[in-house]
Amino acid sequence: MDLRTLHYFVTVAQELNITRAAEKLNMSQPPLSSQMRRLEEELGVTLFYRGKRRLQLTEEGYLLLRRAKQLLELADKTRAELEEHGSGLSGILYLGLVEGQAPYLAAGWTTEFSRRYPRVTYSLWNGSSDEVLLRLDQGLADLALIAAPYDAEHLAGIPVGGEPWAAVMSRSHPLASGSSDAPLPLSDLVGERLIVPARKSRVASMVAWFGEIGTEPDIICQTSHYVDALALAQAGMGVSIFPRTVPYPQEGVCVRTIVQPARWVEYCLVWNKSPPLSPLAAAFVAMVKERTAGTSMPPAGSVLL
Repeated sequence: MDLRTLHYFVTVAQELNITRAAEKLNMSQPPLSSQMRRLEEELGVTLFYRGKRRLQLTEEGYLLLRRAKQLLELADKTRAELEEHGSGLSGILYLGLVEGQAPYLAAGWTTEFSRRYPRVTYSLWNGSSDEVLLRLDQGLADLALIAAPYDAEHLAGIPVGGEPWAAVMSRSHPLASGSSDAPLPLSDLVGERLIVPARKSRVASMVAWFGEIGTEPDIICQTSHYVDALALAQAGMGVSIFPRTVPYPQEGVCVRTIVQPARWVEYCLVWNKSPPLSPLAAAFVAMVKERTAGTSMPPAGSVLL
């Protein structure tokens, strides 16, 4: 099972038609069909249900498709790193990002890094902190910009910024009657249907936060994405509790910082302690350290969530 065969398989799995896949690969149909049968024989499984006009992936086929994409992406990343070693600071920087403030931090960093190193290109991937950390663990990201906490035993990292937690709600919601600049006591959210980040440690922290005022949160939805939280709040499904990020003007939504007690989220740039960072990733980290010196962090004494 070599990389070329995996490339053939991914193309067939995406097209689910041997003729179209062969055209896309600029090869004839019989050799491609033979390659797929040999792959099934090598693995000892059936990858496709073969109909008259269309193929369908088996359960084993779906598993191989997921792994094949990861292997091909990792192979591309490895080639880029080898090219980087041979020709100075160039190649692709793979950066995983959570939502919230992270994309804006990364935008500033990559813009500055591009000025310094114009031969570098970028691959950005967005997801929840857990998804981004998994990608880092799999070697599919060089660096990850996440919301704390993280596993300090296996990861190194630096704090790069922070922002308070806020309530996001429809403009028609009773709690939105005041200004978006007006703080909102946590007690005002008791009994509200809440939409919160889908991270086990985060949900547990939310429960502990409400426990400080002697109650429990009524969590009706968990989501990994800020855009989903905005949309659900705007539609009136409930009140979203997310970091106070304003990515773009959002009509019909009110955002109020939560206080009494207030909580902050801290953003960190992290990477695997082993293996060592590539020269490209190391140079990027050095620039981020330089740019974030003196950056606004959670106020001294702030409690992080």
